[in-house]
Amino acid sequence: MCKNIFSHFLEALRRLNRSPKTIESYERDLFAFLRFYRGEFMAEEVESALHQPRQFLDDFQGWQAVSVESIQAFVASRMEAGIHPRTLSRNLSALRSFYQFLIEHELAFANPAKSVKAPKQPKPLPKSLDIDLTQQLLDQPLNTWQDIRDQAMFECLYSAGLRVSELADLDLSPGLDQLNDGWIRVIGKGQKERISPLGRKAIDALRHWLSLRSDYAKADEQAVFVNRFGDRIGIRSIQQHLDKRTLEAGLPTKMSPHRLRHACATHVLESSGDLRAVQDLLGHANLSTTQIYTKLDLQHLAKVYDTAHPRAKKRGQNKQTIE
Repeated sequence: MCKNIFSHFLEALRRLNRSPKTIESYERDLFAFLRFYRGEFMAEEVESALHQPRQFLDDFQGWQAVSVESIQAFVASRMEAGIHPRTLSRNLSALRSFYQFLIEHELAFANPAKSVKAPKQPKPLPKSLDIDLTQQLLDQPLNTWQDIRDQAMFECLYSAGLRVSELADLDLSPGLDQLNDGWIRVIGKGQKERISPLGRKAIDALRHWLSLRSDYAKADEQAVFVNRFGDRIGIRSIQQHLDKRTLEAGLPTKMSPHRLRHACATHVLESSGDLRAVQDLLGHANLSTTQIYTKLDLQHLAKVYDTAHPRAKKRGQNKQTIE
């Protein structure tokens, strides 16, 4: 293998107009891997390489011998060290890119990093929308029939914590069969049916919309919410109308149907501390999903627990001395 291969790789990245930040990151990533790979049997050399990382990478001639297992061990060690999955994904991207370069120059025959998967990155949760901003969004003038329909849709998303797909799929029957009792029936993930509670304002908004719906829906359309053609409204259209309402309300943040669902769960949890009830409200099969989804405040949980559990030890109280 020729000398200074790593420097040639960096030059190739520059010719591809990769940003200086990306090139710098790739150098750090490959250096971190090589330190790990050689550290067990060449500790002194690795220690001295800390002052000359580029030379350390250029001098290494054993890239062809690196195995898939070595890269898997590297990823495992980084995970144990608490490295974020996003960083691990970039580490692997650097290794894959470098080995692709080696293959193209006939300096390696295979890409050992290609089959190694990075750990799944946790999905970022939407920032919770406070109650004042939620009210600001929902308390807007209703000037057109679309405004009345949108008001009913957004009230349902927030009041019942619906998924946007559940809202779009909502039918007149059996969806609204129990509306007078304050419930709607939806089909959730896995075609699981559940009934969800509605607050007074959501019920009023729905009734207002239903009083107009027949003027705009096709005669055979069963969807509760319809578009301007009289057909079932789509998820993308719901988002577009929410964007419009957000702009009209002057909210300093981007909104999404999922954020309204999240706001519902957060506000109920903050007021009640009842995680199991929130699980039922959201239609989660596992309580662990609800805990992740709501970013449960452990201090709030501790407060609720101390207040509610009959055998809870009150925090902050002085320990009694047994004599």
